[in-house]
Amino acid sequence: MDGVQGAGCGVRRNDGSPLHVVVAITGASGIAYGVRLLEALKEAGAGTSLVLSEDGEKVLKLETDWTPAGVRKLSTRNYSNNNMAAPIASGSRPFDAMVVCPCSMSTAAKIAAGISDNLITRAASVALKERRRLVIVPRETPMSAIHLRNLATLAEAGAVILPAAPAFYGRPGKLGDLVDFIVGRVLDSLGIENKIYRRWAE
Repeated sequence: MDGVQGAGCGVRRNDGSPLHVVVAITGASGIAYGVRLLEALKEAGAGTSLVLSEDGEKVLKLETDWTPAGVRKLSTRNYSNNNMAAPIASGSRPFDAMVVCPCSMSTAAKIAAGISDNLITRAASVALKERRRLVIVPRETPMSAIHLRNLATLAEAGAVILPAAPAFYGRPGKLGDLVDFIVGRVLDSLGIENKIYRRWAE
C-alpha cells in the first residue's frame, strides 16, 4: 500500500494511476456492507474488480432491494466466481488490495487452509502470497473455536481481520450509519481517507 495518495479528487498511486481493489461478496449475512463499500470506493475514485458469489446473489435478494446486475454496475469490472482464468487469479496481474466483505466462515476456512477452488479464494491466496493488503470482514455470531482459529491463521498470514461489529459512540441514527462505520473502517485499512463515519471524540 506504499505510495497511495489520499482521497479528495480520488485515490491514486504515485504514478497517477487509480488504486485498484478487488471486492469479493460472499453468502454471509450483511450484504449491505459489500454494496456500500463498492459505492464508497467508486466515490473515492478507486477502480474495483467485483466477484459476487452465487450464494452472495441469493443473500442479496433476501436482504436488499438490489439486483445482482445493479451491484455489478457499481464496479469497474466484474468476474464470475467460477472464472479461474480472470486476471486477478494471477500474481502477475497486479491489484493493490482485496476485501472480502462480508466473508462467510466457509470462505475464511478455505483461504486459511490455502484452498483455491474458486476465484474469490484464489484471488485471496494471490493477495497473501504477493504480500498485498487483504481485509477480511467476517459476519458470524457466535463464533466457534474453529472459526476463531481460521481467523487467527489469516491474521498470522498478514490479513486484516475486521469484524462487522459497528461501534455506537457516534450515536447512529439509522441503519446506514452502522453500515458506514464498518465501511469507513475498511477504507481506513486500505489507506483511503474518508469522512463517512463519525470518529471517536469528534
